[in-house]
Amino acid sequence: MNKGDLIDKIAEKAGLKKADAAAALDATLESIKDALKDGDKVTLVGFCTLNTSYRAARKGVNPSTNKPVQIPEKVTVKFKAGKLLSDSVNTSALKKALKPKK
Repeated sequence: MNKGDLIDKIAEKAGLKKADAAAALDATLESIKDALKDGDKVTLVGFCTLNTSYRAARKGVNPSTNKPVQIPEKVTVKFKAGKLLSDSVNTSALKKALKPKK
């Protein structure tokens, strides 16, 4: 599912015009981004928790050349699925579809 598909689903489920659904989604995503930029944690109960985490600079290895590279410090976003989201995807049909074939 891409952003356009998501907008279509939001419009259908909420009874909105696609333009209104797109505006609502954009405002939601922008608000989440602003909160994370301010260092706040975003919790959507049952769905997910998003927060920022500092990752220090470190040494790594380029897998193509096996040469050492310096990986710079950065701030990353951590996503933790909520119980309702986890439970909703933990179905036997999905387990069967995703289970590695032997």
